[in-house]
Amino acid sequence: MKLDINIPSLIKSLEDLDYAVFKNDRKPFNLNIVGIRADNPIVNKFNDLLVIFWKYEGYWNVFQTQITTLPGSEFLINPMNKKGCAILVPDQYRSSYKLGLHRGKYLALCQEKDVSVYRDNNKDFIYDYESSPVDTGLFGINCHRASAYQEVENVSRNSAGCIVTQNPNDYEFCMNLYKQSQQQWGELFTFTLINQKDYKTTT
Repeated sequence: MKLDINIPSLIKSLEDLDYAVFKNDRKPFNLNIVGIRADNPIVNKFNDLLVIFWKYEGYWNVFQTQITTLPGSEFLINPMNKKGCAILVPDQYRSSYKLGLHRGKYLALCQEKDVSVYRDNNKDFIYDYESSPVDTGLFGINCHRASAYQEVENVSRNSAGCIVTQNPNDYEFCMNLYKQSQQQWGELFTFTLINQKDYKTTT
């Protein structure tokens, strides 16, 4: 999904969903971290978009990069959980993430509080949303990267339901933003996931 994000439009879209938008700019890096899930995703591809934006000294700053908010094909066929493969439910997860080690290996934004996931358990190559049951809890739905060395084309085993960044350089930039935000605003982060259809461009 390629979108030229307009910040006023994104803010209005989020507020129309009754989601908080952090506008306090007395200190830098008061981050809004938003995933936008593509309406018609291709299985096993990085279809989605991560948008990080913050206001400082009256001006909005924005960074965006390609991600997946959906599991790779291998986990659709062979879920890690007997209830089914995890697909994060669109919502705003307030203060639910903090910096930590993904699977004990490298720095990531890690799930700290409960989130809700669809459980896709029919083991086909189709992402099932509304028809799947919802499960809420701590599942390790982290925000991490795919390869550390190169931009990969396919999701494959890089996501069993996590939010995964395609480009490793972009990922490192995000990590630097999170570390600076942590110094200014504390250790907990809010992650918001919306559907592409909920992002409405305003004139």
